This record gives sequence, C-alpha cells and structure tokens, in this order.
Amino acid sequence: MIRLDPATASPAPPPTVPAWALAAGGALHDADAAFQAGAALGALDTLARGQPSWAGAWRQRLALNCAAASMRLAGRAEDAAALRDAWHLRPAGADPGPAGAIFGAWRQLAVQSPLVSAERLEKIVDQLGLHWDAAALADLCTQIEKLAEAQRSAPFAAAAIVAHVVAIRPDSELFAWWLADLVLAQSLRWPRPPPLLMAQVFAPSFRAEAGGRKRIRPGEEGFERAVCLALGQATAQACRLAAELSRRAEKLLTVAPKLRAKGAGDVIFLLLSEDAVSGSLTTKSLSRFAARRLFARLQQLEAVRELSGRTSFRLYGL
Repeated sequence: MIRLDPATASPAPPPTVPAWALAAGGALHDADAAFQAGAALGALDTLARGQPSWAGAWRQRLALNCAAASMRLAGRAEDAAALRDAWHLRPAGADPGPAGAIFGAWRQLAVQSPLVSAERLEKIVDQLGLHWDAAALADLCTQIEKLAEAQRSAPFAAAAIVAHVVAIRPDSELFAWWLADLVLAQSLRWPRPPPLLMAQVFAPSFRAEAGGRKRIRPGEEGFERAVCLALGQATAQACRLAAELSRRAEKLLTVAPKLRAKGAGDVIFLLLSEDAVSGSLTTKSLSRFAARRLFARLQQLEAVRELSGRTSFRLYGL
C-alpha cells in the first residue's frame, strides 16, 4: 500500500495571471509593460516558492520548453521530443550529445538555488558549447553581484544581464538568457529559478512591430519593454502548465493506493519529479518487465500519458 501525505496530495489550486496583465503590447508604454510584468510575477510568486507534489515535473517541463527554444538560437533542429530522447533514453552516465547537454543546463537551472560562482558558470558554458576564460567568468559574477546590490526591479535586472553578456560576447546569447532567469530568481528571492524567458525569445513580445519579422535583440531600443511583456506571457504559460499538471498529479495520487507492484512508490515519485520517465525503468525493487506492466496499468487508469508516440522505448509523464 502506498501512503500519501495529505498536504501534498491536495495542494491549493495553482495561481492564474489576471487577464489585464496580458493586454496586447502594441500601444503600451514602458511603465505599463513593467506594471503588467510585476502583476504576472506576483501571481507566480507563491507557486515559485511552494513545493506541491508535482513541482519537480513542473520545473522540468519548463526546462524542456526553454531547451527546445534554445535549439533555434543555437542553430540546431532538435525539438522537445528529440531532447527527451537524448536525455531519458541514454545509458546511465552516457554523454547526451550537444543538444542533450543544453537541455541538461536548463534542467540544472530548474533545481539549484540561484547562487553564482565562476566554477558553476564554467560548467554551464561548457554544457552550452561555449568557451569563456576564468577571468571573464569572475567578472561576470561581479556584474551579477552589482545588479543585486543596485536592487533594480526584477524584469530590468534580467534584461540588464542579458544585454551585458551579449555586449561583451555576441556569441553567448543563449548563456545570457540562462542567466536572465537566474538573476530574476535572485531579485525575487525565489529558492530556485523556474525557466521562463528563453521560451519567449522568438515570440511576438520580441517583435519590433506587430506581425514583423525583426526580433528585438538584447541592448536594442525597446528591449527592456519586450522583456517585461515576455515575462507576462511566460508567467501565464507557467501558471497554465501548473494547473494542468496539478490536475494530472491529483489523478495519479488518487489511483496510487490501487497499485500493488513493489516499487510503485518510487515510480510515482519520479513521475511527480520529472518531465518524463522511461517505460523500461529499472530500480532495486522493480524489474524492466514489472515497470512495463506498471506503466501499462497507470495508462489504463488514465493516470499517466505516453509521451513518445512509439510502441517501444516509451516515455511516460503527467
């Protein structure tokens, strides 16, 4: 029998961003855009600080969304499905490849505190396929500290670090957006950064004019306003995702007591903590064959979804 903690089994409903905070950005002044971003981030604040049972899956799904958007910026063609495969189907300890390494950088952002050090950033730039020397990374840490001391509002601090990184290293825009969410979390004193902004970089918020093709790039006129608008959209999408995963997690936790398979509790924990779990998972108490039967049972109970669309090498998640 799987025992559940009532505090996590029945969490409060996820927040929503008010509709007025998502008004079309065409005629907005910078102050209006900043006000909307503040309202949206305020709605997300409780969720970003909380620990509902499905928080891990939520953060990793956000990381996947940002990693998928990163592929375009990195000049690669992988989509979310390919990134899932690269990460979750590789042998234990194996290199996930360049695309999988970028995904790994976003996954790491989602689970660690927003503290910076030259050593940590060195590992991240390596995962992103970039090369920075130790002195430049130390200077970047100093710049982030100065932003924190200046106590700029969170959206403008995030915009400032992106513009700074791209100004000194135009080839490192992907790294700049990774840092944007970290600085945002620092400014808002969130325990871990939910990956948000990268997924919006090619969205309408960063278009110079409605329907236009030109993207507003870091440091250009209107960039800070675009970041504010992008945060509103990113936050609304994160809240909608939270609402969806909350419903799916509630279903999973409801059927959990019906599961008799040894090791089912470990699988449920992984499903609540990860974007996806391999259908051929093995643990100390669960064989590959038993795992396949368990996932088939969970799918029959409509408690999980099969995410790959394949008949073999399946991946499951909320």
